[in-house]
Amino acid sequence: MASVPATQSAAECPVCGGTGWKRVELPGKASRVSRCDCRVDARAERLLKSARIPARYEHCTLADFDTEFPGAHRSLAAARLAAGRFVEEYPIQKSGLLFIGPIGTGKTHLAVGIIHELIRTKGIPCLFADYRELLKQIIDSYNPSVQATELEILRPVVETEVLVLDELGSVKSTQWVWDTVSYVLNCRYNENRTTIITTNFLNLEPGALQGPQKNFSQAELARAAARDETLGDRITERMRSRLHEMCRIIELNGIDFRTTFKRQHS
Repeated sequence: MASVPATQSAAECPVCGGTGWKRVELPGKASRVSRCDCRVDARAERLLKSARIPARYEHCTLADFDTEFPGAHRSLAAARLAAGRFVEEYPIQKSGLLFIGPIGTGKTHLAVGIIHELIRTKGIPCLFADYRELLKQIIDSYNPSVQATELEILRPVVETEVLVLDELGSVKSTQWVWDTVSYVLNCRYNENRTTIITTNFLNLEPGALQGPQKNFSQAELARAAARDETLGDRITERMRSRLHEMCRIIELNGIDFRTTFKRQHS
């Protein structure tokens, strides 16, 4: 079936009659025109498609981020509030966010929820990039049979106005991984572009889990027991320091919601 031209669907709009503009009457003043909702909605849908949000997260919005389920940690409500404030203040405040916390606490949900809000309320171009998948795509580009080049893969990641980089550090460190992370983060930092990052690793310097852990919180001790590396170990201390310049740190704690939900409904 042939696709319907955008102009034809716009012509069906009873408000603008296909012009894309609507007249707004201002009491006591001359009327003005503004973009019709049909064009705003169409642009939002295009931006959402180009944002590359994985199917399993397409439904995630800030409005449906649950902070009141049984056993919910109070940090979840604070993180939800910070995400909402970020959307309200953007682009006046362009510093990114670094969501840190255990698996299943909702970091990716909040990050995708921010994408939805920025696109639908402000028309901001955004892109979702899974850290592991991004590195895999770059490695695949070295295969002569693959048409995409490394530069072509990295260009949208570097140039998009707002980037969500999900699960930073989830790939074992090598010099090549460090160089790739450094390139992406430094390019975005130098161009003052906003980056929202999620990670499961503790926000500590390299080697911090190898020495005394007397000053760790109970939550940090529990997570340290499950891992032997920190965010600094995974991306180097230099890049961890750069993240602190680029992003505000938002920590989430609590139970793995996905596992708990499955157990309650099994």
